[in-house]
Amino acid sequence: MSEIMKPITVGGLTLKNRVFLPGHTTNFGLNNLPTERNANYLAARARGGVGLIISEAIRVHPTSAGRSLTLGAFDESCIPSYEKLTAAVHESGAAIFAQIMHAGRQANGDATHTAPWSASDIPWTRGGQTPHVMSESDIALMVATFGRVASMMQRSNFDGIEIHLGHGHLIQQFLSPASNTRTDKYGGSQENRLRFAKEVLAEVFKSAPDLPIGIRISADEFLPGGLGPDEMVEIVKALCAKIDLSYLHVSHSAYHGSHTVATQIADMSFDHAPFIKHAALFKAAFPTLPILAVCRLDSVAEAAELIDSGVADMVGLARSLIADPEIVNKFKAGQGFQATACIACNQECIGRVEKNLPISCVVNPEVGMEARWLQIRQNLKPSKKVLIIGGGPAGMSAALSAEKSGHQVTLIEASSTLGGQVAIASTLKMRSRLGLVTEQLSEKVLLSSIELKLNTFVTNVEDFLNIYDKIIVATGSTHLKRDFGSKLLTLNAIEAIEKYRGVVATKNETVVIFDEEGSWVAASIAEELANNGFQIHLLSPTASLFSQITIYSRLALIPRLKKLGVKFHLASEITLNDGEPVIKSSINDEVVDISDALLIIDCPPKRSNDLLYQDAPLTESKKVLLIGDALAPRTVAEATFEGNAVGAFLDLDLALRTLEH
Repeated sequence: MSEIMKPITVGGLTLKNRVFLPGHTTNFGLNNLPTERNANYLAARARGGVGLIISEAIRVHPTSAGRSLTLGAFDESCIPSYEKLTAAVHESGAAIFAQIMHAGRQANGDATHTAPWSASDIPWTRGGQTPHVMSESDIALMVATFGRVASMMQRSNFDGIEIHLGHGHLIQQFLSPASNTRTDKYGGSQENRLRFAKEVLAEVFKSAPDLPIGIRISADEFLPGGLGPDEMVEIVKALCAKIDLSYLHVSHSAYHGSHTVATQIADMSFDHAPFIKHAALFKAAFPTLPILAVCRLDSVAEAAELIDSGVADMVGLARSLIADPEIVNKFKAGQGFQATACIACNQECIGRVEKNLPISCVVNPEVGMEARWLQIRQNLKPSKKVLIIGGGPAGMSAALSAEKSGHQVTLIEASSTLGGQVAIASTLKMRSRLGLVTEQLSEKVLLSSIELKLNTFVTNVEDFLNIYDKIIVATGSTHLKRDFGSKLLTLNAIEAIEKYRGVVATKNETVVIFDEEGSWVAASIAEELANNGFQIHLLSPTASLFSQITIYSRLALIPRLKKLGVKFHLASEITLNDGEPVIKSSINDEVVDISDALLIIDCPPKRSNDLLYQDAPLTESKKVLLIGDALAPRTVAEATFEGNAVGAFLDLDLALRTLEH
């Protein structure tokens, strides 16, 4: 067995293994306090076998609250709520540390009518709010506040404290010359920029003397004029000279409106463990200090490699544990291959946080409702005969959920394979992990008792109404293409992927992509073709690029496309000029000739394939249900969620009412 399953002592506390759940925002809170949902979510991961859970960021002051869904500790009335949280984790077999922080300049105060605070008056991004420059009295207040919150966390029965010095939050804003332009004793030299961090650490150690205390840092801000690995090693050395740290949690990036924020939660376009070199650097610099490593570690087996090679002492898995809370138990039992893998899409985790919504997961729609789903399945009605038409993610999710809920299930698919359009999209190099969605669902279907009928095309549902109690239509959607009045070849997205898969440009061949959806569809096709040597014009009829893609991925995507030479045209349309196709700006009427282009790839909104539902007899309407893109074209997340919900309840409205939270 790997060293990863062996105990480790951190600050005098023995942990049962070396896997931890790092702090990550869930938006499960209410009035800045943890709820039963927070407790159940963490308890599920504790039962799943992790040795340590680090709470999501607990904001120490109302100026950092941002919104009510986040967690905070603003006065002693918070202690009972946190006691319930720690009790749930302890009862489920893990230790839990409290991560305390102040977001500083990126604390959006719109919801709370507060101003962001920072070391200097530099917004976190262009167009961001200009922060209040903290006075020395403000700094003294914040130092005392960190200490007071640490004391409250100790009284709430947390096993340790993690102080967040990274990700561009307030303390890092003082540390970094990119965000600290002060001229007093808290700015200028490294010694001065370190002063606030030292004062906070000293106060926390004084206020919670009996707990292990560690820090989370960004090893590299990935910012011009910011802090890099060498500077951070020196900063940690200076802190260790004053404070006896229990561990060092090595992360990276800064909250800044540029590529750096996309590195923080690296999506599937990044290689596996892209920043592990940082943990190795700090392990070499601090050999006796426990080093915690994170970021795009997709399985416990991969994490174990880092432990066994001596790169880190503990490894954090956030999105992997969102996708499957049982991955540690499965690995320990030699069944790691059965774990549901995270696809690193960022769509339902950080993508929903960006929208101020509770997190979910494409491959695990029950995230944050673990206890609710256990209760639901224990109280389901007697078995029914269920027919599902369509073997994409929605149909397979519905079939598996229905079978798990005790129903007799038949799944019909028109083609010879399961997977639908997601399986086609996953053939694009930068979107290959999407294939895990359909691969994992397909494998579960094949191993189940579901009756599977491939190569079976259904023309109407009337033939099945007397055989099945419920019919679920999951026939997906169709990618369209429009007639631009041009002689240029026009393909829709699926046609383009299939026709140009693996094709390399032989000369300066130009492709025009019209992206009306603002989604990964056009973006991933553009990147694939540009990587294969095609000259790409990508145009949007709106004033923005890829509006449906989370900023955490978009700020890495756009620089990659720019590097590949993709030409962007915002607020533009394809029209004819003297009979020849041009890209025309709706802002200034500027035109770009594309008459010599190889083809146009059109990506307008999709159309639902819902005829089976529309043609169902009115008298039997309650028997026929519609899910996924067949209900309305959206994303794979809605497909798996609706499939999971409708497969269990056999009623979409009832499912949504029951799952309200």
